[in-house]
Amino acid sequence: MKRLLTLPVLLPAALALMLGAALRAPRPTDGMDLAAFGALPVLHNGRIKPLDSIARNSLLSMRGKQTLRSEGRSMSAVAWLLEMSSDLKRGDARRIFVINDPDVLGLLGKRQTKDKYYSYGDLEAGHDEIHGQARQAAQIPVKRRSRFQAAVVDLDGRLTRYQRLKYSLRVSDTDNSLTVLGEYESAVPAGLAAFHKHQTSNAKGFDNEALNRLGFYFRRFRFLAEAAYFKPVPPPAGRTVDDWQNMGEGLMQAMRDGVIPPAIRLYADILDAYSKRDAARFNAGTAKLGRALVARFPAAAQKARCEERFNRFQPFYQGMILYVVVFLLICASWLYRPEALRTAAYRTLWLAFAVHTAGLIARMWLQGRPPVTNLYSSAIFVGWGAVLLGAVLERFHRGGLMSLVSAAVGFCTLILAHHLALGGDTLEMMQAVLDSNFWLGTHVVTITVGYSSTFLAAMIAHVYIFRALAGRLDKGMSESLTQMTYGVVCFSLFFSFVGTILGGIWADQSWGRFWGWDPKENGALLLVLWHGLILHARLGGYIRERGLAAMAVFGGIVCALAWFGVNMLGIGLHTYGFMDKAFYWLMAFIAGQLVVIGLAFVPPRFYLRARSKKSASLGR
Repeated sequence: MKRLLTLPVLLPAALALMLGAALRAPRPTDGMDLAAFGALPVLHNGRIKPLDSIARNSLLSMRGKQTLRSEGRSMSAVAWLLEMSSDLKRGDARRIFVINDPDVLGLLGKRQTKDKYYSYGDLEAGHDEIHGQARQAAQIPVKRRSRFQAAVVDLDGRLTRYQRLKYSLRVSDTDNSLTVLGEYESAVPAGLAAFHKHQTSNAKGFDNEALNRLGFYFRRFRFLAEAAYFKPVPPPAGRTVDDWQNMGEGLMQAMRDGVIPPAIRLYADILDAYSKRDAARFNAGTAKLGRALVARFPAAAQKARCEERFNRFQPFYQGMILYVVVFLLICASWLYRPEALRTAAYRTLWLAFAVHTAGLIARMWLQGRPPVTNLYSSAIFVGWGAVLLGAVLERFHRGGLMSLVSAAVGFCTLILAHHLALGGDTLEMMQAVLDSNFWLGTHVVTITVGYSSTFLAAMIAHVYIFRALAGRLDKGMSESLTQMTYGVVCFSLFFSFVGTILGGIWADQSWGRFWGWDPKENGALLLVLWHGLILHARLGGYIRERGLAAMAVFGGIVCALAWFGVNMLGIGLHTYGFMDKAFYWLMAFIAGQLVVIGLAFVPPRFYLRARSKKSASLGR
């Protein structure tokens, strides 16, 4: 019983219970089951996804966060989507747009202040000017755009997305959409009769008022069809998933069929109930629509429900928190109860890895693809591989350093993935050239394992260098860190080499050539050559412990360039993930690593002398 009440047992158990609580469905907001509404499937960009994903990705791209602070409490992305769809005035007043560029603010006639958030109502008057400037800037290649041009294109895209979103579910400007639908349904027969009579009777003897009323609805619903961002209306029986419609398309189809799709009526009822805060009616309509969608597309509806739970749990965010806990526990172990805190940290590391793994497997199931399909998923997988390898090394090299290193790499890669997610849906459909065969899946997974181990070796080398500078590197620790760095470099060389060969096989099958000196191919080759150079230099006696650490750190630079840098060239067949904003962060990373490499070559007598002077001053 005493063993069960110790810190190494209680802390991981408490963290696991907190994770279990995060999996539970949230309490209804004002009695309304927003989670059930967020789980409703819709079609967007060729993929069935829940409304929750639409709302989260949209709010994240506009505001940089998946929640909105409103009236002293947090407002979920689904609640925001419902509000903007049911109440245009309140939705347009929400301050969701982040603008940091002073020139863009000047174009809008606003001054830069500490409050960087603006509402659509604040920006609506200047949207035409923003759109005009964005059209001009769009003619310029991305790499040559100025800061202002990049900012204005980005803002125009966010404003346009907001406009399309708020017209994707609503069918009327009033809060009584069901009445509007009833009036429209009754107007269709008379309007169509007047139209046909007009066409056949040479513009005589038809009901002009009925024809005008039908024309009004036609213009409005055509606008909705053109403006909608996603398609929430499932097709009738006998049609495929690709035949989903948006609200405008479904209502225009009703002019031919004479029947409004049931899903449109249900969405109208749900939005009316939400605007009037009628929880019972909202929940009943949501449940009825959910059952209808499950009956029509059971597999797609099930995936949408699972994706909504995945979004709500946020496994990679939970993983980041756990990696921080591991890091702090190891730091605390240097001051107090080292054995107990190191054990607690190690077990928490495995808990974080389990959450990381669950998120990775969930993404694979939802997407139906290998774990690496885009830059976002590569960041997730790089961190996963590094944490796994580091946790195994910690099992054999006790002391907590590998737990520290693994947590640091895991946290940094998940932070990187978070920023990559700002671009939109991370589960989007793959490009045709990437959605091919077995060799591609094995190539990207294998080469990414090489990236994982390269960054892990670089982080171990960081520990070696900084402990040496602090004068806390004894002979045993030096040998242990050197042995781990060398072993991980060997591991990385193997996977980088095999991954590069597999990439050549895929390229031969996809493009008809094994090697074409594409920048991405050159980056992979440079990484293999650099690892080979490290091993030869070590075996040949050209470098010792510090030289190995310095070269391992530089390997992280080579890996970053092979992973991200080549995409920024904007040329070649592999430029799938270009992000101009990442250039400055990449340069900052490289500069920081060069500083660390420089510190590795500080002669020991200098930092030992500085330490002795500090000790002498403390003695006085």
